[in-house]
This record gives sequence, C-alpha cells and structure tokens, in this order.
Amino acid sequence: MYFKQIEVPGIGCLSYVIGCPTAKIAAVIDPKRDVQDYLDIARTQGMKITHVIETHAHADHVSGNLEIRSRTGADIYFHETAPVTFEHKTLKEGDCIELGTAKLEVVYTPGHTPHSLSLLVTDKSRSEEPWLVLSGDLVFVGDIGRPDLAGKELLEQQVENLYDSIYKKLGKLSDRLEVFPAHGQGSLCGKGMSSKTSTTLGYERRTNPLLRLDSLNEFKKHFMQEYPARPKSFSHMISMNTKGAPLLDRRTEDRPLTPSQFREAMERGAKVIDTRDAPAYGGVHIPGSINIGFGSQMANWIGMAVEPESDILLVFTEDEKYRDMCALLFRIGYDNILGYLQGGVPGWQEHGYPIERLSQMSVQELQKEITGNTDLRIIDVRSESEWNKGHIEAAELLPLPEVLLKDVDLPKKEKIIVTCRVGYRGNIGASYLQMHGFTNVHNLAGGMLAWTNAGFPVTV
Repeated sequence: MYFKQIEVPGIGCLSYVIGCPTAKIAAVIDPKRDVQDYLDIARTQGMKITHVIETHAHADHVSGNLEIRSRTGADIYFHETAPVTFEHKTLKEGDCIELGTAKLEVVYTPGHTPHSLSLLVTDKSRSEEPWLVLSGDLVFVGDIGRPDLAGKELLEQQVENLYDSIYKKLGKLSDRLEVFPAHGQGSLCGKGMSSKTSTTLGYERRTNPLLRLDSLNEFKKHFMQEYPARPKSFSHMISMNTKGAPLLDRRTEDRPLTPSQFREAMERGAKVIDTRDAPAYGGVHIPGSINIGFGSQMANWIGMAVEPESDILLVFTEDEKYRDMCALLFRIGYDNILGYLQGGVPGWQEHGYPIERLSQMSVQELQKEITGNTDLRIIDVRSESEWNKGHIEAAELLPLPEVLLKDVDLPKKEKIIVTCRVGYRGNIGASYLQMHGFTNVHNLAGGMLAWTNAGFPVTV
C-alpha cells in the first residue's frame, strides 16, 4: 500500500494519497484546490488516480476534486447525505473501496457536519485489520471538530452527533489505530490543534480532555457555547464546494497592472491587499488598502477582513510572489484576482497618486504617553489566552477577529494604539481601522515582545 500525507501551509489542511503501485491505482482524499502535487505523486509511483473522496464539504478551503477529475477522469465520492449538486458518486456506512492492497471502509461520523464520514484504511499486504483512520474533521491531534458550521438551529443535534461519532463509532476501535485528520494547526475548524499531524486513538483517549468526558451532558457543557470566529469566507467556500469550484485553467497568469490601471480598478471598487511588512506599509501605502503580510495565518486573516466575492488587487515588494499569492487565494475561494501593482508603491508614487502613512509607535513613545496621561486608547488584538499571560495595564482586549468581523464602536478621531505580540496582527488591525475612517491610528512597533524586552511592566 502507498500512503502519503500532503500538508498545505497557512491554512492547516491535510490531504492524502492512498493507493497500490502494483495495481497502479490510487485515491486522493480531501484534496486542496491546486492539484499538481497529487498528479506528480501518481506519475512517479506509476499509479492512476481513479477516486477522489471527500470526508465532507469543507468550509475552510476549496476542494480540488473537479480539478483532479478534469485531469484524470477520476470519480468523486461524498457521503450519500452530502448536499452536493454536481455529478458525484455516493458512499454510505460500511461501503468499501478496494485499491489493490489498500482497502478503505466508510464510517459515517456526523458532527462536524451532518454528512461527515471517516475512512478505515487497511493494508491487506500486512493484515486484515485496519491500520489507520482518516478522521476528516471528527478528531484532530489534541482537539475535535467544531459542530457549529451547520448553523445555530442544528447545533444541539450536531453536538449529539459528534458525541455519538467519537464515543460510540470510534469507541469500538482499537487504541492502536493511527489517526490522520483533515486539518492541523492553523485551521479554524478546531480550537487547539497540535502542530503534529497524526496521532493514535489510544493517545487521544488518554490525553485529549474532550475524549475523556463522562457523559453526553458533560460533552454538551463543553460544546454548547461560543466558537472560534467564522471568517467571511466560510459560507462562500461551502457554497463553492457543494456547487463545484470553477477550474483554475489559466488563472495564474501574471497580471501586472500599471499604476493608472490599478487606480482605475480601485475606483470600480476593487479591494487592495498590501502584503509588505509593517514598517514598509507604515512608511507609505495606498489609501484604502489593508496590510496583510505573508505569514502562517495570512489566509485566515484575509478570510476575515475581505469579502470573498471582492475583486482583488495586490501589492508586493517582489512581483515574483504573485503566483504564490494566487495559489493561497484560490485555496480559500478568492478567484477574482485582477492583478498586482507593477513597480510596487514606488511606481504609484512616481505617478503622483495619493499616499498615506500608518504611524509605527515605539514602546518608549507609548510609555511616555501613558505616563503623561495623554488621552489615548490602547487596543490589544491578541487572543484572550495571550492577554492573560501579560498585558499593558492601560490596554483593553479586542481580539483581531472581533475587529475584522464586527463594527468597532469607537470614536473615529480618538487616538488609538493597536498592539499584538510582535506587530504583525497589530498592523492588520490598525490598517483595517484606518481603511474604515479612523484618522488617528497607530501600530505599536514590535508589539508586546518589544514592550517586555524594553523592561516595561505588564499586568497579569
């Protein structure tokens, strides 16, 4: 049996190729949208991709199932209850797919979604016992899937489904079984995933507190509550994955735009994502742009800050990053990429077009302002757990997802200093506020790391 896990940096998605080089056939499970990796694996292993299996219709990335089918002719499979409207085949509890020495058995495991399934995988060349389970979004490493994505009206039923799937369906399986989930650290489909990308059922039963609860009532106490912020992009991606995502075709062609073309697109309503670092953006940027630099959570922040149907314009320091950025945006369903600013911000300036600055306040400057009782508001956009480990006494907690997803009820002319851990999230939040008409916004350069390294006090 051939088995390969493929990790997608930035959004924590894990997909799999399982097959049999002797039988020369393979399946791809939960594919990312850009599919060349799967095609390369199949070619080098001498296999043909004949099956694409989805554990559910995903909310946090766009699937490459139709892309693979267009290249290989493979059949696409969902659980029989999945609300998928494009051509596909269905699976139900107990169905088996034989791929030479690899056998995949379907286990219906609703909870994350009403149509979720898991796959018991057996390498028949070694044993008739299952070796591992592809758990989809049911069980992660150190966490379990969130049950709220189907809507508040179905939440209680989904929590009960999640409990039954984990404690009854998986409860029958051996501790020795390896677990390979559809997501790892960085995904918003859970709350506390490990950076490790596989585990065993036995280890999770001993160490994951969500698998050690005494009853359904105890389980409900943990899950009938608030969940991680749901980005604006989630509903859009669910829709794309149930209706079928457009093929990428030639969408990754370079699209350099002159400053005048770029400005015209802005005037028609296109949104500008400036990917430069905080100091560069702070020094000079295009008015109305938002600063989301390259980083491990870039896709999630875009999904919260920018409407997915928007026309997108991009600003880089290096134009060569355009294709990488396109791949990231396509993975989360942002297909309307008009192009990037040729020559970057210097070219924009040379045309005499308007520019703006975002003050990068030093920790020393902030300390003086606090000491001088200057009228100001300090907004800490870190998570509550980070806040609890230490924060500036005069600050108030407003996590970045709340800034990006809710209307910020603050006077628009008030002096606002935004801080985070190192300045990256702070600049996202500050640029977002500036874009929405806040006229006296500053980012704390270096964030709380700079504050503590400078020896200034924190409150716990």
